[in-house]
Amino acid sequence: MITGYATAAGTARFRARFARLVARGHYRKLGDLWVSSIGLGTHLGRTDQVTDDAYEAAILEALAGGVNVFDTAINYRYQRSERCLGRALARAFERGLARRDEIVVSTKGGFVPFDAEPPDDPETYIRQAYVDTGLLEPEEVAASAHSLRPAFLADQLARSRANLGLETVDLFYLHNPETQLESGAEAAGLERIRRAIGWTEEARTAGTVRAAGLATWNGLRVPPGSPGHLPLLGLVAPAAAERPIVAIQLPLNLAMPEALAAPTQEIEEASVPVLVAARFAGLAVFASASLLQGRLTDGLPPEIESVFSGLETDAQRALQFTRSAPGVTTALVGMSSAEHVRENLVLAQHEPATTEALQALFAGGVSG
Repeated sequence: MITGYATAAGTARFRARFARLVARGHYRKLGDLWVSSIGLGTHLGRTDQVTDDAYEAAILEALAGGVNVFDTAINYRYQRSERCLGRALARAFERGLARRDEIVVSTKGGFVPFDAEPPDDPETYIRQAYVDTGLLEPEEVAASAHSLRPAFLADQLARSRANLGLETVDLFYLHNPETQLESGAEAAGLERIRRAIGWTEEARTAGTVRAAGLATWNGLRVPPGSPGHLPLLGLVAPAAAERPIVAIQLPLNLAMPEALAAPTQEIEEASVPVLVAARFAGLAVFASASLLQGRLTDGLPPEIESVFSGLETDAQRALQFTRSAPGVTTALVGMSSAEHVRENLVLAQHEPATTEALQALFAGGVSG
């Protein structure tokens, strides 16, 4: 197990190493850490050795290009993504490409994962691995494969740390906690989410994680009254000096602009977009699905090219939108090839788009 974690001194060292190669605004603050405005995600891809090798090459390419944020989850590609990331980071540290204190690694727990590939009998696998061992209580399992039971989360974190080869995870997310609300028992689901948030503080005290977050899909983007809605300020106390949750993750892209534009959260009596609520609460925001799983890499309207002038590809333009949104700390992009990394990291040489440019998109009805 590799010891250590991201530190203020380490991330500042990483930033300084690339200072002359990137534009202003590529590195942002996450508490006392410096993090890149583009992060590498590991969600999609086949569960085979070819894809594993491609991810490892992409991770090394990203590190060499100034990326120090890497996001994964134990259920991504049946634990293979965590293991790829762990192997790639170990190689990078051995080669002197980076140090552990320079890199921010996040993973997630909540969905029951398979191991490397789907089992022949998923129900039997889950029962034997998790129910019979006491890690899962059937009444707390939502959507057949999701739990926020502290004993289960502790087990998942231990497996993630082993997969990653890291003693400490920098940021551990509760994965799609809104899944617990989809059964209709909202009060019970919210109580399970709050109990899981309390558990993250125990993990932080134990030193196995440095901070925790909520990684969501629909929960923070849908309005109150909608199935699965998460009341951010009902779960995270604003301006608390010591609190478990320091970050949120949710989709934000040209086709899904709700985090920026839709009033889905309440601050006192005002309805505001989640980016505003997060800023009010002092939370970092990691935007996922920046390219909508590759669907925004070509065919964008010509008006977008005029707004994001100077960029060469639709992928760069779509990513520029996400990383430029006010309040976004890092735009996460699934990159499983070195070629895609090189294309996307051209953006590091460009400053983020202005607020006026983003407003022009909405004024022209381009996004959405």
